[in-house]
Amino acid sequence: MSEKASLYCRTDMAAECCAGLAEKEGARGLRFREETVRGLPVFRLEITDGEGARIIGKPIGRYVTLTVGKLWLADSAFLLTAAEVLAAELTALAEAMAPAADSILIAGLGNRSITSDSIGPLAVRDVTVTRHLKELEPSLFAGLSARSVAAVAPGVIGQTGIETAEIIRGAVENVRPALLIVIDALAARSVDRLAVTVQLSDTGISPGSGIGNTRKAIDRQTLGVPVLSIGVPTVVDSSTLLGDMLEKAGVTEYPEGVRRALDNGRSFFVTLKDADAAARETARLIARALNLAFSAQL
Repeated sequence: MSEKASLYCRTDMAAECCAGLAEKEGARGLRFREETVRGLPVFRLEITDGEGARIIGKPIGRYVTLTVGKLWLADSAFLLTAAEVLAAELTALAEAMAPAADSILIAGLGNRSITSDSIGPLAVRDVTVTRHLKELEPSLFAGLSARSVAAVAPGVIGQTGIETAEIIRGAVENVRPALLIVIDALAARSVDRLAVTVQLSDTGISPGSGIGNTRKAIDRQTLGVPVLSIGVPTVVDSSTLLGDMLEKAGVTEYPEGVRRALDNGRSFFVTLKDADAAARETARLIARALNLAFSAQL
């Protein structure tokens, strides 16, 4: 991506920030590789130092991007495979962050009333929670041989008047989880990624950053516990969409009128025609993967 194009291209997806990088960048604080797991493309990126963070524009840490395709058009066999692959990636990343963690808090961020922002709340609705059993029915909980899992959907500041990070902090202080998992909708650079990829990261999340509405960060530094984020791109802002098209067309100099249009486009967002079905099925995938990863036997 050219420096000029990058001024108008905004994305939460670490994989998109690697576009055009040569393997030699691996010597500059970046390690990345692509592979196929049970037929699903998986892109792995590790940012190892400040130079890599500067190149990518993301915090130091690990990022895994799984391409699952249009789940709302898939059959049940494919959905199960995708959930199992995602569960395996979640388990591996969680174990690296918090080995043998027996207490998990899952937070579904976003506004359930807005389709493109509803994946987090929809996902936690289907998560199997067990913490209450540990507190109220310890013998039953012991028989399950499961982790202690709690879930919360904190809403957004426009609904509650409270910063999401503040609500999460209160939950963390009371539940005292070994690992916090947050689920949120993201912004992408390309419409081809909308609702067909899932990004995992060990760096936490800044809610709203992809649409220029950044709230307080939710990460280990601010909360004192490891934070694993699960994100699904659901929108592209129109300036990013146009800037990406111009970049692909080889346009490097933008007339004044185009620059004005790009600047104004930051307030407009594009999503899928099938956004409701996409949000519903992607949320189901995430919930199923979380249940497989953390509600199974230790």
